[in-house]
Amino acid sequence: MPDTTITGPTAFETYAALHADATALLEGWQPTSPDAAVARDRTLRLLGAGPVAMSRQHRPGHITASTLVLDATGSRVLLCLHGKFGRWVQLGGHCEPTDETLVAAALREATEESGIAGLRIDPVPIDVDVHQVQCQGGSLHHDVRFAVLAPPAAVEQVSDEAEELGWFPPDQLPEPLAGGTVQLVAPALAALRRSPLRLAP
Repeated sequence: MPDTTITGPTAFETYAALHADATALLEGWQPTSPDAAVARDRTLRLLGAGPVAMSRQHRPGHITASTLVLDATGSRVLLCLHGKFGRWVQLGGHCEPTDETLVAAALREATEESGIAGLRIDPVPIDVDVHQVQCQGGSLHHDVRFAVLAPPAAVEQVSDEAEELGWFPPDQLPEPLAGGTVQLVAPALAALRRSPLRLAP
């Protein structure tokens, strides 16, 4: 969903609670890989800019939230063929001023992009990744990723942002695949083994 346009001297105050949540979440997170640790530290430095770092209007970089959706058995993952750059990628996107937490932002994006009701999310991130994007003519996404479990017999619905949605075995992901997507599989499956995924608060 496109970011809501906000203006005025207090424009980014609407992101204050979300900014505080994201900061606390990442400060307390145990990274799942050395690369994720580097990305987490870069993201915490970005958050030092204040609540503006949660909005796509912050050209130096901004926080996004994405999810790797697994089916009820954990044997398939749901990916979308993104309409803008023509690659298969996990579900996710920009934060909105109405998002109260980063977990809520990730769950909202997963629900919007999959069309599946009743998704359950593990509130512990599985990865953080920083990559170049074309927002505002060139920016960085500091993407915080989560594992999500779909209910049994879930039926996906393609959103306006995707050309196609598809379920794939974790060891048979489609091509062309977006960079950074494959690295989500192992920590997502580990999250599923660690404890049952639960509804976000």
